Amino acid sequence: MTGRVLVGFDDSEGGRRALEYALAEHADAAITALYVIDPIGPGYGALGGGPGYAEGWYEAARERARDLLEEATALAEERGVDIDTATAVGRPASAIVEHATEHGVDHVVTGSHGREGVSRVLLGSVAETVVRRSPVPVTVVR
Repeated sequence: MTGRVLVGFDDSEGGRRALEYALAEHADAAITALYVIDPIGPGYGALGGGPGYAEGWYEAARERARDLLEEATALAEERGVDIDTATAVGRPASAIVEHATEHGVDHVVTGSHGREGVSRVLLGSVAETVVRRSPVPVTVVR
């Protein structure tokens, strides 16, 4: 039995598959779905800014996180599993590893976007970085 499982959860297909995997394979564990608000992720730099922009953006991002984590909770309830949820701010891979380290996580489950070749090199990979830096075993779900 794995005691504490952390699932990197977002609105991607990979994130959903990761949560479904964790619910099926670690139903007896304490599962936490973590959504990371990435302030420098794709699209945010091009949105422009102005007075109050950062506060408005952050509140919208937190609301989006709440909505997604409610979806994660509902998915878990459909499968008869109780989960906890958490939100962090930062680069996704770093936030996942930091959360795992600070909260005594025994296993991390993350999705893969399935990028290969040049696009993976150019865009980087959250899953790959988590695998390299995690202090605990990681399962990458495709």
